[in-house]
Amino acid sequence: MKYRKLGRTGIKVSVIGFGGIPIQRVSGEDACIIVDKALNLGINFFDTARGYTDSEAKLGAALKKRRKEAVIATKSLSRTKEGMAADIQKSLETLRTDFIDIYQMHNVKDEITLEQVLSENGALAALIEAKNDGLIGHIGITGHIKSHLLEAIKTEEIETVQFPFNAVETTGVKVLLNETERTGAGVIIMKPLAGGVLKNAGLALRYILGYPVSTVIPGMDFLEQVEENASAGNNPYSLSADEMRILEEEAAKLGAVFCRRCEYCLPCHQGIDIPSIFLLDGYFTRYDLPGWAKERYRGLPVKADSCLECGECEEKCPYSLPIRKMLKNAAARMA
Repeated sequence: MKYRKLGRTGIKVSVIGFGGIPIQRVSGEDACIIVDKALNLGINFFDTARGYTDSEAKLGAALKKRRKEAVIATKSLSRTKEGMAADIQKSLETLRTDFIDIYQMHNVKDEITLEQVLSENGALAALIEAKNDGLIGHIGITGHIKSHLLEAIKTEEIETVQFPFNAVETTGVKVLLNETERTGAGVIIMKPLAGGVLKNAGLALRYILGYPVSTVIPGMDFLEQVEENASAGNNPYSLSADEMRILEEEAAKLGAVFCRRCEYCLPCHQGIDIPSIFLLDGYFTRYDLPGWAKERYRGLPVKADSCLECGECEEKCPYSLPIRKMLKNAAARMA
């Protein structure tokens, strides 16, 4: 495994990190086995969040005996000083540690939210106090809209930035990376496999590592994923012409309107598992597996046609997807 500095934090992090969203789906025992495997393969950067249900708790339990080997990054959706201070304490307890390496402001999605977290009584104020008190090491920000992050990292106290980047999603990346090089902000890349829809993980990860990023954090909940992803951290980052063609062809099939499975649309009041429906719809339309997709769709407890079109999911989607229309199309195809 190769390592890079996380910007001006000075922390050495594995180029392949551990995304903590999928670990919500496994048992505590399996989580420990998966995390142990990651550590043994040289992965030392672990990302989680207050909003990822029991992800913090599972990582905390898994890392307790090997805490010194790990760099823990977590985050909170709290926008106020009071709320962020409370969440920092909760994270410390849940992660079973007295120190969190990086604490981030989670999903800063628009100008109003950015102004709120940077205000006198905003989340940043609590993070600065926590850093001064030795509870956290460094302050970061995460989001999907790169123009807002570009503005945020001009703030001296913000030392890391986390955003999506993959072979499909490249808009605004070079401008943001130029600014991180200028400011020295560490760069954490999420959604490297576009929410799991890019199937050649090795090529997708190596493609990103060819850019000036610090670490890439694919989500993992199987040992095979850990091994495959970790191996990308050992291989050359430059892709051959044939490898680049394979990746570009796969990206071209996806287009721009597709679900990244970030799950911010959930929960649905009707109980619709929106990301799972779109995943199956992708197997139907992109991978020519209509029978397979239909069979699994029939097994879902709540179907796409249960949508009442309240539109709440669309308001929460960081990619502004027309979810209601996409659900209608999926229901028509897989009924």
